[in-house]
Amino acid sequence: MSPQQDSAGAPAPSDSAGVPGVSGLLARLAARASASGLEVRGAFHPAPAEIRELPPGGTVILLGFTGGLQWNTFERSAEAGDGRPDPLDRWSERVVGALARDFDAEAFYPNGSPRLPFQRLARRAEPVHQSPLGLLIHPRFGLWHAYRGALWLRTRIALPAAARSAAPCESCTPRPCLAGCPVNAFRGGTLDVEACVRHVRSRAGIECREHGCQARRACPEGSAYRYTDAQARFHMEAFLRAMG
Repeated sequence: MSPQQDSAGAPAPSDSAGVPGVSGLLARLAARASASGLEVRGAFHPAPAEIRELPPGGTVILLGFTGGLQWNTFERSAEAGDGRPDPLDRWSERVVGALARDFDAEAFYPNGSPRLPFQRLARRAEPVHQSPLGLLIHPRFGLWHAYRGALWLRTRIALPAAARSAAPCESCTPRPCLAGCPVNAFRGGTLDVEACVRHVRSRAGIECREHGCQARRACPEGSAYRYTDAQARFHMEAFLRAMG
């Protein structure tokens, strides 16, 4: 599935000066998020004017999925079974919105308004890198992760030291992800959406429709976190609907 976020540039420098000692707020929020079916994906203190859609200062916390570990919670939700459009977005808004109210924060979503640069936020919050497919690749989860929302706290809370990792794609000379696409839809560094959609909807595209993007599945990173067929099929169907 195509990334929901923009591909804005490199992360800004870390800014943790003046933050008091370790606070339990982030741990409490992480525990509540986990119980609700989401994972805290990282956090950072935005520099002044770094994110024009947000007021200056405070703390940004990203929430999302890591592989299929949280998928069962969504599958058991009322939104997943009510037959109405956009069940995952509606579930995310309910869960992230509840966390925002409980922790006196403001909630934002990848498809919401204002449209925040989620890929740029992610690069500030955790050690992810751009992959040849356009998706962000994580050193542990590979391409099998997603961001479902973000919280903005008005105050600067104590955060753990920022993790660092090398970009795994830089040392991956075979680039199996690019070779894995049956219609070479990622040539030239961008996705040929028409070629991709035409193939996936065709009889020959049943592998992508039922099990997920073959290019994404060809990546060796984070294979233990690969989506189940049900999760991959859900996202592929959503992608095709979005493409008309």
